[in-house]
Amino acid sequence: MNAVNLDQALLRQLEGKTAILTGAAGGIGAEITRFLISNGANVVMADLELTRASVEAILSSLPDPSRAMFVPTDILKWVEMVSLFKQALSKFGSIEFVIANAGVMERKTVLDIDEVDEAGDPVESKDFSKVIDINLKGTMNTLKLGLFYMKGNEAVFADGSKGSIILISSTSGYFGSTGVAGYISSKHGVTGLLRGSQNVAAKYAIRVNGVAPFVTPTAMSSGFAEEWKASGLPTNTATDVARVVSVLACDDSKRGSCYLTCGPIVKELEQSRTALIEAWFGEEASQLMKNAGQFFKERGGYTLPSLKAID
Repeated sequence: MNAVNLDQALLRQLEGKTAILTGAAGGIGAEITRFLISNGANVVMADLELTRASVEAILSSLPDPSRAMFVPTDILKWVEMVSLFKQALSKFGSIEFVIANAGVMERKTVLDIDEVDEAGDPVESKDFSKVIDINLKGTMNTLKLGLFYMKGNEAVFADGSKGSIILISSTSGYFGSTGVAGYISSKHGVTGLLRGSQNVAAKYAIRVNGVAPFVTPTAMSSGFAEEWKASGLPTNTATDVARVVSVLACDDSKRGSCYLTCGPIVKELEQSRTALIEAWFGEEASQLMKNAGQFFKERGGYTLPSLKAID
């Protein structure tokens, strides 16, 4: 796995540019806001209306609150998401960065087969559906609108790219040892979006990369935070994640990369995975995958089926 040396000089590219950030009201999102603002960016903070008090507290703590704005947004409501991007353009004139950070974790075990209703039948997991909707559909909505609203930009980076999108995955987007099935499934889906978006992003000269934070002290980890600290396991912070997100967003040499971040440990995951495919699949199967990829590339993509199940 490739170690990453973060080039802090890249952060100069944030100056005067505008970022849309979902899930901005707390935890990692709040620190990303502060980090971007401290490096000269404008930030459009998107989160639910119920987080207004938290957002206003963040805004009041900023050295220049005029370079940030709050747009109450439910990332699952398309009309609200479109309005978010339009308001960002109206306020700041352009959008160069989009960070899909909003995410949740289930409150109850989604595979609890001992939970039954009055008839003794297993109970549907509503938490699972909600987690998939917010973490995966919400990220897709953010990604799609980011691509749409940045494709008309002039080239804003030295490599000619028009914008930069960061998807917040997780180490749970690559591993599953915690057993938190809803969250793990959703974050594997975000990793899939990272991979599946590269062709479209390249067509419009937009860079899409990901960040996969290790356990970070936020509301999601509050239930075991003290035990974690006592265990001596590495400590990640929201500021660590914010720094990695910001540097990767500015790095115009990266497309389709995903950085695992755990405090001082920052590793690139996607390129490392590609390098290991032959050892993983074997030479014959690996070559087959390469040939299949080339086939679809040459014909302009996969011909989508018409299926009654999704009519």
